Amino acid sequence: MNNSYIHPDAKIGQNVRIDPFAVIYEDVVIGDNCRIHSHATIFPGARIGNNCEIFPSASIAAVPQDLKFNGEYTTVEIGDNNRIRECVTINRGTAARDKTIIGNNNLIMAYTHIAHDCRIGNNCVLANATTLAGHIEIDDWVITGGISAIHQFVKIGQHSILMGGALVDKDVPPFIKAAKFPLSYFGVNSVGLERRGYSKEQINEIQQVYRVLFQSGLTYSNAIDQIKQMPKSESLNIILDFISRSERGLMRGYTKAKENR
Repeated sequence: MNNSYIHPDAKIGQNVRIDPFAVIYEDVVIGDNCRIHSHATIFPGARIGNNCEIFPSASIAAVPQDLKFNGEYTTVEIGDNNRIRECVTINRGTAARDKTIIGNNNLIMAYTHIAHDCRIGNNCVLANATTLAGHIEIDDWVITGGISAIHQFVKIGQHSILMGGALVDKDVPPFIKAAKFPLSYFGVNSVGLERRGYSKEQINEIQQVYRVLFQSGLTYSNAIDQIKQMPKSESLNIILDFISRSERGLMRGYTKAKENR
């Protein structure tokens, strides 16, 4: 721990390696078996789980870049088994939600920014320079392409994948691939679902739901009414629940994107 700064009130777990020139402030909790690389900075309010690795020049729990922030006490809560690469910035929450949350088993690649009050699930990959504005919710098993930019309050459903350079200003439903400009439905993420144990029958059910929602030519309200009449399944319930929670509205269907090119 030579040449690093560790505040005496920081709580450091067992078998934690802290490289030279890392800075760890007061009111920080770091779990067991973590590694903090050189020049990483961990500010007050950070709560980091077990077996995490934080690479050089990452900044964890700095105050939010939000003009409404007034110095209130907030935190960043990071789960277990996360890899946070070079120059990642993860900001504390604000009074709106009190905390920014990162789940377990995530890979957050270099130069990614996660703003105040975001909630990231488990097993996600945020590729290089992904930029998240405030209050974004990303469910489990999501992959974002490099240099993706995501608007505040957007929700991204589980098992979805975004192309590189995606500009996301609407909610992205579960299980799909999102591509093109403007961002549009580009099919079901069948390869990812197969890797995670989904059967061909389950994938076909999901594809049928999205044919109705995005490719039938129906308005979203009429398509949703039709989807509700489909045989019930866990995947269908996940999709309908996501739609019911959407506040910014759903992204475009592929056919609409083609018509407006």
